[in-house]
Amino acid sequence: MRELDPMRTAVVGVHWQHEVVSPDGVFGPFFAEQVTRHRVASYAAQVAAAVRASGGLVAYTRVAHRPGYPDLIPNTPSFAMIREREAFLEGAPKAQIIDELTPEAGDVVITHVRLTGFFGTELDTVLRRRGVDTVLFTGVATNLSVTGTVFEAVNHGYRPVVVADACTAATDETHRASLETLGQLGEVVTAAEAVDRLSR
Repeated sequence: MRELDPMRTAVVGVHWQHEVVSPDGVFGPFFAEQVTRHRVASYAAQVAAAVRASGGLVAYTRVAHRPGYPDLIPNTPSFAMIREREAFLEGAPKAQIIDELTPEAGDVVITHVRLTGFFGTELDTVLRRRGVDTVLFTGVATNLSVTGTVFEAVNHGYRPVVVADACTAATDETHRASLETLGQLGEVVTAAEAVDRLSR
């Protein structure tokens, strides 16, 4: 892994929301068990803490919709389920980021209504304003919103670094296959490796 310049590094935590990773969330049945079994949130928290301590930027992407869902196009089964289950409503407790990764002062929370973190948001502007050129990624699901947001980061000119044990998918096999793909675009590291490089 190449060296990380903390002042030009950000970590983007993708969809660390109760609706996604808690058992009673709308997508919890797909991901909660994996998150718990692999201690994924704790690894993500370690990376976020290391980025903060070294002077980098911690950002989170979250989905939240207006009441009545005027901003939701239900063109996928998952989006349709959000509307049917009245999930991800702005202000609802389950739309919030989980306690283990609660944003702290200086962190940035990006709200979006589609699949990925850059589309239709100010994320690129926020990163460029801070002079970021390298983005670490944690979150759920590896094969969906994490991969999609990494693809966008590449197109925006960022160096992507995926923290393997701070991401997960519905199955271990899906997670591993996604990491193989992402490894062709950038670096795939462990949380321990990322923390070590940031603390040097």
